[in-house]
Amino acid sequence: MATITSTAAVSWQTVRAAFQQIWGYEDFRPPQGEVIQALLAQRDALIVMPTGGGKSICFQLPALLQAGLTLVISPLVALMENQVEELRQRRLPAALLHSELAPYQRAQILRTLEAQRLRLLYLSPETLLSAPVWERLSQPHLKINGLILDEAHCLVQWGETFRPAYRRLGAVRPALLKTKPAGAKIAIAAFTATADSIAQRTLREVLQLRQPKMVRLNPYRSNLHLAVQQVWTPRGRRQAMKRFIQARTQQAGLVYVRTRRDSEELAAWFRSQGRRTAAYHAGLGPEERRQIEADWINDKLLFVVCTSAFGMGINRQNGVRWIFHYHAPTLISEYVQEIGRAGRDGQRADALTLVSEPTGWLDPDDRGRRQYFRDQDRKQRQVAQRLIKQIPIQGDVRTVARHFKQGAIALSLLHSTGQLEWQDPFHYVIDRSAAPKALSQDDATRQMTQFLRTRGCRWQYILEVFGFGREAQSQLKMGCGHCDRCLALS
Repeated sequence: MATITSTAAVSWQTVRAAFQQIWGYEDFRPPQGEVIQALLAQRDALIVMPTGGGKSICFQLPALLQAGLTLVISPLVALMENQVEELRQRRLPAALLHSELAPYQRAQILRTLEAQRLRLLYLSPETLLSAPVWERLSQPHLKINGLILDEAHCLVQWGETFRPAYRRLGAVRPALLKTKPAGAKIAIAAFTATADSIAQRTLREVLQLRQPKMVRLNPYRSNLHLAVQQVWTPRGRRQAMKRFIQARTQQAGLVYVRTRRDSEELAAWFRSQGRRTAAYHAGLGPEERRQIEADWINDKLLFVVCTSAFGMGINRQNGVRWIFHYHAPTLISEYVQEIGRAGRDGQRADALTLVSEPTGWLDPDDRGRRQYFRDQDRKQRQVAQRLIKQIPIQGDVRTVARHFKQGAIALSLLHSTGQLEWQDPFHYVIDRSAAPKALSQDDATRQMTQFLRTRGCRWQYILEVFGFGREAQSQLKMGCGHCDRCLALS
C-alpha cells in the first residue's frame, strides 16, 4: 500500500511516486497529469476522455493524496463495485453505499465515514441525497475535498426523467459549504467519455461549475469499425443479427436493445437455438445482475442481450470484439458510449447498427419505438406544466413526490426548462412567469437520426458533432477508411 500523505500540498514527485507504487505504471498518459494537477489544486473540471483512457485514476489519486473525503457519484452499482473492489485489493481507504447493501453493512460504512477513515466514498445521486447520508456529510467536522461525477453523461441522458436526483446535484456544494468551517472548499469534477457541445453546456449549468478546467479528447478510435445496415422485416432483423454473431462465434460482444421486453425475448430466442446468453436490464434483481456480469467477464457468456446500463466502466480482460445495436440508440452520445465498450485493448472491433427501411411499412419497429418515446416525453412535459399551477411556488421535493405521481420527475423537467431553481438539494422555488425553454434532448435526437442517414464518413460526422470539426477535416479529410460509407467508396 502506498503511503498516503495528510497534507493538502503535494509535490509532483510525491504524486508520481504514489502513482507508481499503487498502480505500477511508470508515468501518466496525457492528459492524466494535467487533470490530476487541477484536482489537487481543487479546481472544478469537465473531463471528456474516451472509454479506456484512464479516467478513474485521474480522480482516485488526488483523493488518496489529500486529507479528507472525496465523494464519487456513480450511476450503477456494478460500476461502483468494480472500482471499489480494485481499490480494496490495494488496501486503500474506499467504500461504497447503495440501497442493495444489508443494514449492518450500511451502518458499518456510515460509522467509518463519521470517523473520517475514508478517502473515497462511492454512491448514487439518490443515496447521496438520502437523509441518513446527507445528515452525516453535513457534519462540520467532516472534511470534504471534492464531488466527482463519474459517467457524467448520465446526468444529461437520465436527469430529466429517469433519474431526477441528478438535476439537484448543482445545489449540493453550496448546501454542504454552509455546514463547514469558513474557508472550506469543495471542487466539482465531471468525467465522461462522451459529451457534445449541448451536453457540456448542460453539465456546466446544472453542476454550477466555476471556471472549470476543460479537457476534451477526440473520440476517434481507428480500431473501431462502424456500419449501419438497413433491414426490411422483423424476421430480416433477427436473421441479420444471427449472421453477424455466427461470423464471430468465438468472440465476445454485446447486443444492445432499447427495452427490457426486447432483451428478454431475444435472449430466449437465442437460447432456443442453443446459444448461451442472458438478458440484462434494470428490472433484474441485484444478485442476478452480478451473476450475469461475472459470467460475461469470465467467458462463461460470450455475449449478453442488454439495455444501455450494461458494460459501463466494466473491464473485460479478454477484450470485447463487437457491439451489435439491434435497435439504434436515441442519442448519439449514447451510441458512442456503447460502441466504446469494444476494442478497449486497441485491437480491431466491429460495431453494427440495424435500422428499418425509411417507410417502415414492412418493419414498423423503429418508427413505433420512436413514436412511443416521443409520446412518453410529451406526456411527462404536459404533467410538469400542469403541476406548475398546482403545487406551492416554494416547497420540498419529498412532499411533492408523496402527493403527486411523478412529482420528482416533473420538478426535474421544470428545472431543465428554466422554470424552477433549487435553493438546496431538497427545496425548490418556481418562477411561474418564466417561459419554458426547449429541452436539450430534442437536438441530440436529431443528431442520431442524421448519423444513421449520413452518406459521408461516419467517424467524421461523430467528430463534428462532438466539437472536433478541425480534427475531422485534418485527420479524416479523405475519410476514416473503416466505416461502411468509406469502404463503399474505396
